[in-house]
Amino acid sequence: MVDAARARKLADRIQQIVAEMLERRIKDPRLGFVTVTDTRVTADLREATVFYTVFGSEAERSDSAAALESAKGIIRSEVGRQTGVRFAPSLTFKHDPIPDSARHLDDLINAARARDAEVARQAQSASYAGDADPYKKPEEEGPEAAGDDQA
Repeated sequence: MVDAARARKLADRIQQIVAEMLERRIKDPRLGFVTVTDTRVTADLREATVFYTVFGSEAERSDSAAALESAKGIIRSEVGRQTGVRFAPSLTFKHDPIPDSARHLDDLINAARARDAEVARQAQSASYAGDADPYKKPEEEGPEAAGDDQA
């Protein structure tokens, strides 16, 4: 059984190798601006999933996915050569949805801030519907109330 620390170290090394290969050795014109964001290796060290993002449109994303699939064999052989493990793990490339989700959350937060600013702007010119202090207070004893007690 392989320990988790070894799998994590191998995943980090695979991520470095794949990023270097994409930057220097893979010359496919379909390959866009690809960033390797994460790599996960199974416990038996046989399969590695490489997560990536592509800066650009949906068409550039699909072209980059096709380029990565065609270069998978070269990248796997280089991973096996540089890591020195008995069996080079098979590689699977998956588009990483986290940056898209983060961008969507940022848009939602900005919209909420804009609504909060609008409410604050409207609150500055607002006035109370009733008294400024809505709580009831006991009535103060005045000179008229003191005269009623003597009668």
